[in-house]
Amino acid sequence: MASGDFCSPGEGMEILQQVCSKQLPPCNLSEVDLLQNPYFSKLLLGLSQHMDESGLSLTLAKEQAQAWKEVRLHKTTWLRSEILQRVIQELLVDYYVKTQDTNLTSEDKKFHETLEQRLLVTELTRLLGPSQEREMPPLLGLEKADLLELMPSSEDFVWMRARLPLDVEEQLKKKCFTLLCYHDPNSDSDSETLKAAKVWKLAEVLVDEKQQCQDAKSQQKEQMVLLEKKSATYSQVLLRCLALLQRLLQEHRLKTQSELDRINAQYLEIKCSAMILKLRMEELKILSDAYTAEKVEVHRLIRDRLEGAIRLQEQDMEKSRQVLSTYEVLGEEFDRLVKEYTQLKQAAENKRWALREFNKACR
Repeated sequence: MASGDFCSPGEGMEILQQVCSKQLPPCNLSEVDLLQNPYFSKLLLGLSQHMDESGLSLTLAKEQAQAWKEVRLHKTTWLRSEILQRVIQELLVDYYVKTQDTNLTSEDKKFHETLEQRLLVTELTRLLGPSQEREMPPLLGLEKADLLELMPSSEDFVWMRARLPLDVEEQLKKKCFTLLCYHDPNSDSDSETLKAAKVWKLAEVLVDEKQQCQDAKSQQKEQMVLLEKKSATYSQVLLRCLALLQRLLQEHRLKTQSELDRINAQYLEIKCSAMILKLRMEELKILSDAYTAEKVEVHRLIRDRLEGAIRLQEQDMEKSRQVLSTYEVLGEEFDRLVKEYTQLKQAAENKRWALREFNKACR
């Protein structure tokens, strides 16, 4: 807790962010959350003093490091014996392959046969185990003493053991060169001395490459944590955006719908007016196709004559009215004048009707 008390707020937030991203399981704690919960922040700072980067306590981390050190030592010892065992077995396999292709010397045959006999007897002796620990009767009634009788002579064994390191060394050298050529194919054409120098540094190169891979995995893990945080933040922002869109739709849908209806009404009104104009244009087109210029001129002359006749009738009617006003006081004579006036008025009306019908036909 003490370290958290001496840190400034900015440094404390930075330490807390590192604790949340590395030492603790992935958790979406933002800076606002940490500021709103100061006691929880102090608790995280206190826990960070007793934890390593992997999240283990310092005591467990120390014990784990010691255990891993012992495991590596045992693993190294086992690998040495296992490699030696496999190299010896490969020597025997190569020996049987060579016996089919080339003629081997008597010393090579003696060496490999002695080696094989020694390995078989040793393996069988190990399978039988100590006699005092067996509860069941031995396999095929064999005892350890029976197998020891099959051991090669001590002279042959001493001679074979003196030669074995040279053959094992040669076999290991071939394997090292094969591994080098696999790691660096360009080394296949190098001399044996240069290959040996590269093999001497190959272990360091592999360790460096392994460390680079581990660093890349660590960076990938950190990136995955950041990606999870950003994904969570993106989801929250997306939900807020959807909520805003929903609110905008609910608040502005009616206003927008009324405006849209008004625009649609204006559009339909303009479209209706355009249709009426189009119908009138088609009507005029039909009339223009039905009446030529000569027919229109004839109709115009007829209309002029009818209008002149109407004007004359109106003048006559006006004169008749004046006469009627003069003879209003008369009796039977007035009736006769009235009948004459009626006839003239009827004639004028008939001519007006004829003029109207003619004008309609001209349109």
